[in-house]
Amino acid sequence: MGTPARVVVLPADTAKLRIESLELPDPAPHEVVVKQFASGICHSQLHQMHGPRKTPIILGHESTGVVLHVGSDVTHVAPGDIVMVTWVPRQAAAESKPPVAATLNVMDGVARSQNVFTWADHTIADQQYVVKVDPNIKTDVTAIIGCAVMTGAGAVINTAKVQANESVAIFGVGGVGLSAVVGARMAGANPIIAVDLDDEKLAFAKGFGATHVVNASREDPVAAIHALTTRDDRFTFARVPVSGADYAFDCIGIKQTMEQILPACRSGHFGAQDGGKAVLVGVPTTTAEINAVDLLVNEKQFIGSIGGSCAPDRDFPRFLEWEDNGDLGLDKMVTERFSIDQINEATDALANGKIAGRAILEF
Repeated sequence: MGTPARVVVLPADTAKLRIESLELPDPAPHEVVVKQFASGICHSQLHQMHGPRKTPIILGHESTGVVLHVGSDVTHVAPGDIVMVTWVPRQAAAESKPPVAATLNVMDGVARSQNVFTWADHTIADQQYVVKVDPNIKTDVTAIIGCAVMTGAGAVINTAKVQANESVAIFGVGGVGLSAVVGARMAGANPIIAVDLDDEKLAFAKGFGATHVVNASREDPVAAIHALTTRDDRFTFARVPVSGADYAFDCIGIKQTMEQILPACRSGHFGAQDGGKAVLVGVPTTTAEINAVDLLVNEKQFIGSIGGSCAPDRDFPRFLEWEDNGDLGLDKMVTERFSIDQINEATDALANGKIAGRAILEF
């Protein structure tokens, strides 16, 4: 017998979302059915909503919930377990083939997901996208660990492996960027420079650990970062003092910021030390041009970070411990809450820059 569910559906021919009442199928041997408590509302879903598609889509990729039913091959969770649903396989390295993405029969065809769907009061997912967690966690704000926190903080601690007293610049301080700020603070980075166009967001970022802020609408962020990070004990190929961040993270993914993070990084110490690392974290919306001479002569690196290079089984307990210890601050980071019936209102607010931190759906 299937499970009744209310699911947000993105039709093939419009960006206006609808809510459809349907029945989830019984789980296949490798699947888990989850009754959800909350789901994050991520900027990458806006890309899906306004991008081309041939079929309906089911959206959302981070949530908390409780297991209702499991397939015959599922062993790591059982009915009654508190879980997090995420779009990154919990044990990616152990899989010989990728997990199966979710699909649903909806009124105008077969709706497809990118791995999972969490904009629904109930979901069904491959077991590799379902992570068992401590039953005593907060079941609302922790929903954003499955993407925002994992992507931002993971980029700092896993992809870049930032160390104490290394300098960090973070472009874009929405939910992902704020999580990167927290990750940098937990790594002991200094300075931590937040870059954005909004003074309120920059002030907000200070509450999560940013030591300096740069409003890119009023000054050149690359020049500002270099001014804040000049060193007198290292010299570039051109024999001038080294300046620039050890790591610059683009948590937005637009052309301008993608092209700013490499020049914002410090130059190498003329054969004695590599240059800084520019880390692309935000989902790109366009191509970008890289200054190859800067990359070569100053021995810099431009790298990508997908999902914060996270393994959920390994990393989620760490992020939950940060929250339990008061280091993550999810109650402050989640600034807006919506019901499933307000989904169009929620996505409009996100698209119009009205979400200071991160928004969630509560079921």
